[in-house]
Amino acid sequence: MTVGPGDVVLCVNAGSSSMKCAVYRVDGPGVRLGDARADGSGPEALDEALGRLGSAVDEATAVGHRVVHGGPDHVRPTVVDDRLVADLTAVVPLAPLHVPPALAAIDVLRRRCPDRPQVACFDTAFHQTLPEVAWRLPLPASVTGRELRRYGFHGLSCEYVVGAIGAARLGRSVVAHLGSGVSLTAVRDGRSVDTTMGLTPAGGVVMATRSGDVDPGVLLYLARHRGFDVDRLEQLVDREAGLRGLTGTSGDMREVLARGDDGDPEAALAVDVFVTRVQMQLGAYAVLLDGLDSLVFTGGIGAASATIRSRICAGLAQLRVTLDEERNAAHAPVVSRAGAPVTVHVVTTDEELVIARHTRAVLTAGGAPT
Repeated sequence: MTVGPGDVVLCVNAGSSSMKCAVYRVDGPGVRLGDARADGSGPEALDEALGRLGSAVDEATAVGHRVVHGGPDHVRPTVVDDRLVADLTAVVPLAPLHVPPALAAIDVLRRRCPDRPQVACFDTAFHQTLPEVAWRLPLPASVTGRELRRYGFHGLSCEYVVGAIGAARLGRSVVAHLGSGVSLTAVRDGRSVDTTMGLTPAGGVVMATRSGDVDPGVLLYLARHRGFDVDRLEQLVDREAGLRGLTGTSGDMREVLARGDDGDPEAALAVDVFVTRVQMQLGAYAVLLDGLDSLVFTGGIGAASATIRSRICAGLAQLRVTLDEERNAAHAPVVSRAGAPVTVHVVTTDEELVIARHTRAVLTAGGAPT
């Protein structure tokens, strides 16, 4: 079975704690026929999301999946078969929160809909343009082998942003995907030249429950002097750190902001840490790109929180970033002041649309869109 103009793709975005599904008709620019979200990341969450989509699911002639990590061998959207499943199973240690839910969704839908082809679309693919200076780890080659390197993530989101705004209009840009997972990507001519996440989605800027970059000596200390084994360290850096670790209770930025406004010092500090880390990375990327032409806020926090955008941009005067606060409060597509040298965009990302387009391209032309 192939997918052509007028056919419909079921897109499955299995996250670490939620399941998002959408159905797209993929002729022309793509039309979303329905979407649903469920908490959780297992088959029950998938069943719940598919149930909410109703009859739209029955129209789908193919399935596209977001798969966070493709490992060293999968750098473009790929038809799902037994070999790919085996390859993805092997890279589970590189994204233990994200790849297992994607594999579970693939397995369920292969059994439930064996006549519908499936395509895996990788978050790491957008970052294949990273130069070696960006992806190489400062470790001996005998240790790193092929698999240990900086990969980068949120690639489908970055790809959507570049397509929505246009590479020429973006110019020298930073895409700030701020959500429960956080990454910043330096983009030149529509291509990724550096990004904050590394080997796994736990690296980079502080996140909801993930630590971001931490001095490796901290982990060695915890292992040597506190008795933390590998599983305990993984639990710490993936699920107990970030905003949740700083506040002691919550990784939800909405709750953290509200508590900070109510005078909770730990919540206020957590917001300050988050904002400062983003600002520092933006400064580094402005140097790397030899200046900024645009800054894009996307993701659940980036596109929805005028407060966080305002606080981040308030510290970027030296980068020539200035907000129009009325536009920012209204979540306008462009929130920078008229005539400002750096254009600040707000984009509601659509990873599922990118998945749908890739799925169609792979199944009709034998390759992914460039």
